[in-house]
Amino acid sequence: MFVDHVKVYVRGGDGGDGMVAFRREKYVPNGGPAGGDGGKGADVVFIVEEGLRTLMDFRYKRIFKADRGTHGMSANKHGAKASDLIIKVPPGTVVKDADTGETIADLVEHGQTAVIARGGRGGRGNSRFATPQNPAPELSEKGEPGFERNVILELKVLADAGLVGFPSVGKSTLLSVVSAAKPKIAEYHFTTIVPNLGMVETDDHRSFVMADLPGLIEGAHEGVGLGHQFLRHIERTRVIIHVIDMSGMEGRDPYEDYVTINEELKQYNMRLTERPQVIVANKMDMPDSEENLKKFREKMPEDAQIFPISALSRQGLSNLLFAVTDLVEVTPEFPLIDEAADESESSVLYKHEAQGDGFEITRDPDGSFVLSGYAIERLFKMTDFSREDSIRRFARQMRGMGIDDALRERGAENGDTVRLMEFEFEFMD
Repeated sequence: MFVDHVKVYVRGGDGGDGMVAFRREKYVPNGGPAGGDGGKGADVVFIVEEGLRTLMDFRYKRIFKADRGTHGMSANKHGAKASDLIIKVPPGTVVKDADTGETIADLVEHGQTAVIARGGRGGRGNSRFATPQNPAPELSEKGEPGFERNVILELKVLADAGLVGFPSVGKSTLLSVVSAAKPKIAEYHFTTIVPNLGMVETDDHRSFVMADLPGLIEGAHEGVGLGHQFLRHIERTRVIIHVIDMSGMEGRDPYEDYVTINEELKQYNMRLTERPQVIVANKMDMPDSEENLKKFREKMPEDAQIFPISALSRQGLSNLLFAVTDLVEVTPEFPLIDEAADESESSVLYKHEAQGDGFEITRDPDGSFVLSGYAIERLFKMTDFSREDSIRRFARQMRGMGIDDALRERGAENGDTVRLMEFEFEFMD
């Protein structure tokens, strides 16, 4: 089964907890703090494996959680960093954030990697908090939670040239005669329901990859027919081979077919119109094809590249393949995303995460105040509420973030309930 679109959940590993410990050697009086830091949690990393051709594996496993770091230990022993969770994906995989639609990574080359969810840093042990004023702190941090997100994986085939056209115009037949590919061929619409790739070699020993893609119909850019299942796969192709049934056997006008398909490409993604297009007048061995081709040429621009062929009888294929090969060699790749913008976004992605989203205050129907936001929730999760020193530090950090003042501005008074995740406390003015 060919799977080219899945949604999965990924979560980086939590950092290990820091430890509260003190030196206990026999001849070291008043031994100081000796609690080690926790280890960093594992990242979730996607890597391209060229042997894969489908996202089938993700159909059965859709939740990926990386391991957490090891906890810190006594004698200032730091916890070990967890090994990254490596997930293999096929070439041509685009990773997007399911909630924002932002493109996280475009993975095309064998061995290319991308960190999709970072692991949390390890919590600090009490050795880190020793000061002249407090040389023996009973204070440590829990590990930082790993980053979590839902992502959408889209597989867009890596082909130099893509065959487009209405169903049953002969795309699969053309691919089968110019390459070793064996696509399904039958006399009904939408025989091809998944992309088929074939390696094409010309008589002068040049080669390129051709893709036979599911047939288009009017409204495909809105998902009609096989719609997006087709259109996502043509985004990577350098050259578009537009196959037209010149015989008119289906009762359609060849020129109207040409206009309709190009309009679908334009509506889906304006950049598809930037690609050079070769027009293939197929089924020229049929009775009315010559007359239809003459009318078709009259309506087309003079510089349009039109190649009359018969895929079934293999007439006219050499000239077509030479022309496509020439175009593939001089046409640059079309990146799916703006690389400069992508690098800029990638560079600030986790920087923004580290700084956090501050906090937000809302009211519940029962009148209690509810705190939320990445920064305050992260702080809460990293606080050890079993120790008095940690609770006091948490209160100081909240005050430093301006939460106390913000609550007063919202009308909080002595004794009011403030809720943060599963924790409730009273506001003290």
